[in-house]
Amino acid sequence: MKETIILICAYLLGSVPTGLLLARAFGVNIRETGSGNIGATNVYRTMGRKIGILTLVGDCLKGLIPVLAAIWLLGLPEIWVAAIGLAAFLGHVYSVFLGFKGGKGVATALGVLLGTSPLSVLCALALFALVLYRWRYVSAASIAAAAVIPVFVTLLQGKPELIVMSLAIAAIVIFRHRENISRLRAGTETRFKA
Repeated sequence: MKETIILICAYLLGSVPTGLLLARAFGVNIRETGSGNIGATNVYRTMGRKIGILTLVGDCLKGLIPVLAAIWLLGLPEIWVAAIGLAAFLGHVYSVFLGFKGGKGVATALGVLLGTSPLSVLCALALFALVLYRWRYVSAASIAAAAVIPVFVTLLQGKPELIVMSLAIAAIVIFRHRENISRLRAGTETRFKA
């Protein structure tokens, strides 16, 4: 019973639209500004560095907190930890509070994976930073990191439940970037400016 409750709570926490709420506090509807996405990149571009970083941290914590609660407070088995992490991630991407729409899931995935496979995250972040530094596209860096994270989870963790979770997260993150992929191919994607 407790597993089901925390699973639902993880999804609901993931569903909280951090960027939208922060932007709304300053009188801005983030879904009608910039790219229209509620994630940290669009908030950063339209609201500035501080609000963008707050959005990133908030979205990351939505994934990290449920996973750490499952591991440290409840001592749940790996299959439940993976399910709870995936639920938090899906909450962000398909938020019940936004008509089952949401962000692309990168920051929330970061939180989930920090809690379940921190070494894998460090490796993927190194690739993210390299791609971002070389080409200045957040989308390309996010896609590259998502593509390799299941490989690192497999090599460094080897736990089937976490591998399946990381594969599902990676596939959804890449799928949610399909419009960015089209713009990258067309050469019309916006470059990141620090």
